[in-house]
Amino acid sequence: MTPADEPERRLRLDKWLWHARFMKTRSLAAAAVGGGKVKVGGERVKSAHNIKVGDRLHLQIADESLEIDVLALPVRRGPAVEAQACYAETADSAARRAVHREQRRIANLGLSRPDTKPDKRERRALDKLRRGQV
Repeated sequence: MTPADEPERRLRLDKWLWHARFMKTRSLAAAAVGGGKVKVGGERVKSAHNIKVGDRLHLQIADESLEIDVLALPVRRGPAVEAQACYAETADSAARRAVHREQRRIANLGLSRPDTKPDKRERRALDKLRRGQV
């Protein structure tokens, strides 16, 4: 059987996200897909959706939005170097993330950090303040 005769290789979306090290566990990957945080070609899909080389994924991880192209379908969850060879982030996605990172950095410049950790009494006062019990 020649490579042209064999069927196109596919992999479940949740497995691919786990293999490519976007998620720590496969169940977290399935939950992200089910929650609409991952889209294939701009459309919501299920975690059992088969992806193939050339698909474009839109990921919303924490407060970051990524747009990546699938370059390879890994056989196993290997080291990070292998995982990074399986995808490529688009240029506009990388530019958007760089702008967002810079905005976060500038926003945090005005925040002052305390020199020491709060003690038990200060922690309790902070907890009361956060709960609105002051």
